[in-house]
Amino acid sequence: MKKIASFTIDHIKLQPGVYVSRKDNVGNSVITTFDLRMTSPNEEPVMNTAEMHTIEHLAATFLRNHAVYGDKTVYFGPMGCRTGFYLLLAGNYESKDIVPLMIEMYEFIRDFKDEVPGASAKDCGNYLDMNLGMANYLADKYLEQVLYNITPDRLIYPE
Repeated sequence: MKKIASFTIDHIKLQPGVYVSRKDNVGNSVITTFDLRMTSPNEEPVMNTAEMHTIEHLAATFLRNHAVYGDKTVYFGPMGCRTGFYLLLAGNYESKDIVPLMIEMYEFIRDFKDEVPGASAKDCGNYLDMNLGMANYLADKYLEQVLYNITPDRLIYPE
């Protein structure tokens, strides 16, 4: 069986960043999949499910309510390896195109102090598995260590 594209990336060299994972043509449209890598694979601890779940709820809510990207947001969700998230946007984008959006989104997550949207038994299948404090912390870490001063090597997958 042929390896899927995400398994061909050298995860030993991969560092936190914003990467275009793939582009898919769907009819006359392009869907761009972004790899929002928040931790260094196989070098530092992965994120726990509670904070990832919280980031997912906050980011999805933020993106789908965004004035520009709301109707372009196809999906936001966690990577199985728990080192980051995937964002799928309708349109043909490069990593640098969404850095301002990611800064805005992660500042929203960092500063969020209210009840997490959808964190109820009626709205979510695992609503008790949330950790807002750690989600705030990890968003701040990603902003400070990656997004605010992002360099070209954190925008294109390593060779």
